[in-house]
Amino acid sequence: MNTYAHSSPIGGGPLRWLDGAAAWLDQRGKLAWIAALVITFAVAWPIGLAVLAYMIWSKRMFSKRSPRQMCGSAMTMSRSSGNTAFDAYREETLRRLQDEQASFEQFLGRLREAKDKAEFDQFMNERARAPRGPDNRPDAESDGDAGDGAKGTKES
Repeated sequence: MNTYAHSSPIGGGPLRWLDGAAAWLDQRGKLAWIAALVITFAVAWPIGLAVLAYMIWSKRMFSKRSPRQMCGSAMTMSRSSGNTAFDAYREETLRRLQDEQASFEQFLGRLREAKDKAEFDQFMNERARAPRGPDNRPDAESDGDAGDGAKGTKES
């Protein structure tokens, strides 16, 4: 382990504030990083290039997950706590949650399919009930757009 990265000297390093700024931006998300990039380009383009290079190098630019998620979740899940009973319980709980998530996603898929089918069936039923004109299209009168009522009516 690098002791410099984990210790906080009394005076701090000359660039220690950059770590604090990066942590502050990480807490606010990707939009904060983009805002910082735009501002640094507006103030001084060389600094903007440096921020852009840092964002690309640290994978903050193109990742779908936040840097906190990238570091924390994968390392925590694979690390042993030292207690075998707890590790077994954690593995079983994680497996059960993954199974529940998969079955819930399947349920949502079936729900979407049922909703789509119901909407399509309703559309087809409405279409079948609509009166047809001579060119096999719904009549203009069925929409209530008959104008002054002279079209299609007989005078006595």
